[in-house]
Amino acid sequence: MIASGGWEDKDTPDKFARYCERATQYLGDLIGAACTINEANIAPLISKSGFAPPTEQRRQAPWWLAAARALGIAPDRLAPFLYAVSPGAVEVILTAHRRAVEAIKAGPGNFPAGITLALQDIQAGEGGEAYAAQMRKEICDVYLEALRGDDFVGVQTYSRTRFGPTGPLPPEAGVELTQMGYEFWPEALEATIRYAAAKTGLPVTVTENGIATDDDARRVEYVKRALQGVANCLNAGLDVRGYTYWSAFDNFEWMLGYRPTFGLIAVDRETQKRTVKPSARWLGAVARANGF
Repeated sequence: MIASGGWEDKDTPDKFARYCERATQYLGDLIGAACTINEANIAPLISKSGFAPPTEQRRQAPWWLAAARALGIAPDRLAPFLYAVSPGAVEVILTAHRRAVEAIKAGPGNFPAGITLALQDIQAGEGGEAYAAQMRKEICDVYLEALRGDDFVGVQTYSRTRFGPTGPLPPEAGVELTQMGYEFWPEALEATIRYAAAKTGLPVTVTENGIATDDDARRVEYVKRALQGVANCLNAGLDVRGYTYWSAFDNFEWMLGYRPTFGLIAVDRETQKRTVKPSARWLGAVARANGF
């Protein structure tokens, strides 16, 4: 699929739908809920928030050129998912999602189908109102407004991003940061749940929320405040179906490897020994009580 143009190729939605059809054919009666594409908007998020180089600069990078040569295609034909930011790529991704839902619904089983989006609480700094509004449109609204008819939207939120007149602003001096460099801002979850619900009219499932930290007490504080935001949404009458912490175990985090520790359960990489953290026991008690 990548060699054919990846997420800018017009045939990709049909190929993806065939994959979903096959998976549902064999597994449909075992599925509780289906997310067609994980973080479908991740490409514009990392691009517009300053986490990725501009398109033309990226296409000249040695690793990009090497990948294109290995696939036997021109560099401008390479369109991996994490960098699918063009209008054509966005259309392909959303079409693939829609075809996937249709394929899933036509198969065995009776379960909800939706998509997950990486949402940040986008805020405007001084003079940044217009820029922030444009970022909400490109990172969030284009995707949220295309989901009508789905069974739910999966919200994946970790922090906020502030924008000034010309782009993203760094965290203010002295604020607490996570191991990912994100601002410690658990209140972002309530904001993104409310935003997603308002834009789509769909039930919301929190499919990811958490913190990378080596201080487990701060993990408990983060989750407590995030869950208070979920409770606020429920009390306001919003249809929030569930909350999933990321992650159960300390995981391999993309280019950062094993350094960030998100897990409720620690993993010794030498012995693979698992150690349950106090935060896991705290969250388990909250789950059993269905409240604080």
